[in-house]
Amino acid sequence: MQSKNTKKWWALFALSLGVFMGLLDITVVNVALPTMVKSFSTTFNDLQWVVNAYTIAFSVILLVVSKLGDMYGRKKVVLISMLVFVIASAINGLATNLLILDIGRVVQAFGGAGLMTLSMALVASNFGGPQRGTALGILGSVMGLSTVSGPLIGGLLVESFGWPAIFYVNVPIGIIAAILIWFTIDETPSYGKGQKIDWLGMFLSTAAIFFAVYGLVEKENHPHLPWTDLSIAAWLVAAVALLLIFILVEMRSNHPMMNLKLFKNANFVGSVIVAFTLGSAVYASNIYLTSLMQNYMGYSAFDTGVRQLTMTVWNLILGPVTGYLGAKYSKRKIISASLLLAGMGFLLLANAMTTKLTYMQLVPTLIMLGITNGLVNPMLNTAGLEGAAPKEIGMVSGLLNVFRQLGTSFGIVILGLAQTSHYDQYLNAHFSFSQVPLAMAESLKQTLIQAGPFSGNTIAYSSKLQDLPFVKELQGVVWNAYCSGMRGLAYTAMTIVLIGAVGAFCLLKDNSKSK
Repeated sequence: MQSKNTKKWWALFALSLGVFMGLLDITVVNVALPTMVKSFSTTFNDLQWVVNAYTIAFSVILLVVSKLGDMYGRKKVVLISMLVFVIASAINGLATNLLILDIGRVVQAFGGAGLMTLSMALVASNFGGPQRGTALGILGSVMGLSTVSGPLIGGLLVESFGWPAIFYVNVPIGIIAAILIWFTIDETPSYGKGQKIDWLGMFLSTAAIFFAVYGLVEKENHPHLPWTDLSIAAWLVAAVALLLIFILVEMRSNHPMMNLKLFKNANFVGSVIVAFTLGSAVYASNIYLTSLMQNYMGYSAFDTGVRQLTMTVWNLILGPVTGYLGAKYSKRKIISASLLLAGMGFLLLANAMTTKLTYMQLVPTLIMLGITNGLVNPMLNTAGLEGAAPKEIGMVSGLLNVFRQLGTSFGIVILGLAQTSHYDQYLNAHFSFSQVPLAMAESLKQTLIQAGPFSGNTIAYSSKLQDLPFVKELQGVVWNAYCSGMRGLAYTAMTIVLIGAVGAFCLLKDNSKSK
């Protein structure tokens, strides 16, 4: 009995390794981009697809691989996913040009998505009773930790071994995890055995998610274009149309890709709202906090990661106890209160954003966001799976992951638009220097606006402008514009988590034994 119990915890360790790698590779590449620019002799715009290719492919394949796991066995499909992920990681590290790297990132994402969504389903099916809550809590902590630890791990690997190391490190870890999974995990039943694959449903769901994420990526890359621009609107409208067609097809299918009755469950809908909120506010904002610390406060990627430990450490502290907390107390109240705590953190960030900002002023926000992530992400997995039939666990976990990832893509765009809007407004209102010709000032202002908040500081402090008599004044205006943008971003994120808190409180159900 003891041996079987020990075997399950080794299985959790192996699956956690897979989840950590799959999610880490969404963010870890960001810190390697400056090095890659030099290595490939290219531009940041061209390299952006190294990031976007993984994000889009990861989002697209989540539901499909969940369904395949249900039909053919989750252990079998997760091992295939691990093999795909490891091989693609090795190819990425060896890539000699961007085309090979972009293709490798797509293939790698297919493996990463399988590791992510099927690991959650395997943990849920291999653990029962109180142990399930604890195990899902630990896995949720790993998810949260991997999402926000990219700067630290990526910075350490790139600075010590070069950019290929962020891919090569997956190979030995993946092999070890695969061996452990093979020997420690029991295969789940093939719940869809004998069913026909819903090829049309798979195609429509994949296409709808692809169009939605791609449209958001286009908006992210071109923030000054209106939503109505065809290069953005066409993708989003097509996504909505395909989603509607998908729903109609699934309602009439004898063997549907997805059981739409899941959305009649208020608790599941509440969990989806929380997943989307967590992605669009907490995870998306971490990208902008990292940019703040690196581009404006002057920390290196590694130093930024170290300072963000005040946020990431809470995943390790709180994750293992969330199962106990969720069983004893109301998950609905804990999740709602945690989201409110994140709202307070964003409010403090908005008030701290001045040109005299220090790291210590950021610490309260980092702690509050860390506690929110450390409590909500693990508890969300348990809450979402409550009442789900064994054959639905794969699809439920897949949907939670899809909405978490869609939320992150949506949040990056919405928070970025809020930041850019306030940044532009400040520059337009305050960009005037008495000793500068009007035409020159206008040209410089437009350059800063087009560069956006991320690069404004780099331009203001570039060596080309250091001899200008008004350079100090210019740098002050750019810093203040950036602060204005971050305040707008913080207020937007605060609004998102407040809406999510209300949704969680109204829709999630309470454990009958909870307080």
